[in-house]
Amino acid sequence: MRTPIIAGNWKMNKTISEGVELVNKIKDVAAKTDVEVVVCVPFVSLDAIKKELEGTEVKLGAQNMHWEESGAFTGEISPLMLKEIGIDYVVIGHSERRQYFNETDETVNKKIKAAIAHGINPIVCVGETLEQRENGEEKEVVNEQVLKALEDVEAEDVKKVVIAYEPIWAIGTGKTASSEDANEMIEYIRSTIEGKYGVDISEEVRIQYGGSVKPKNVTDIMNQPDIDGALVGGASLKAEDFTDIVNF
Repeated sequence: MRTPIIAGNWKMNKTISEGVELVNKIKDVAAKTDVEVVVCVPFVSLDAIKKELEGTEVKLGAQNMHWEESGAFTGEISPLMLKEIGIDYVVIGHSERRQYFNETDETVNKKIKAAIAHGINPIVCVGETLEQRENGEEKEVVNEQVLKALEDVEAEDVKKVVIAYEPIWAIGTGKTASSEDANEMIEYIRSTIEGKYGVDISEEVRIQYGGSVKPKNVTDIMNQPDIDGALVGGASLKAEDFTDIVNF
């Protein structure tokens, strides 16, 4: 049985003090023991939020990292730096990183392998554009993203990976894939993993839905058989909304 995972992605929001205030309002929601709760916060807030989460079940995540341990990469953060803080998860390949910062399937793959090597669990984002969906290419696109992301990743390590299916046209737009459409795509992603690693591994990998997840639609999403959680953007910035989502 896969443990549901709800991850809040704050993106470039909340100062350190604002983040501490928010996490203090939501950290008790993890008392719902059958759901794993993660907050993915800006780099500058990681240390302060880590201290606030001590003694709770809420896990801490970063929103990006470089694949090298150190070097001349101005403005980047390494897995070693994140590991020393004590983070549990890192978001890799979010569509905004791909769109605005030239993230590619190749760099996503490098980051996944680096995260795993340093004991950090990757939340790997995949998803199609509206144009690709309208052209009937969504499965082809996502299949390629998943296979390239997991290239040379060992079967035992894949169990540590969380896949987040986030149709790009549904991120921050207020549009949401129907729960049935989301489940169909996530079922397809699971079949892609099964084709590469076998059915036993595919049944252990958790796959989330991301894209305008809100309290009003999370129940329908989480009632789908293949959806194991949600990657939550805007609604994770409001304590009441995020708490409602966690308690779907």
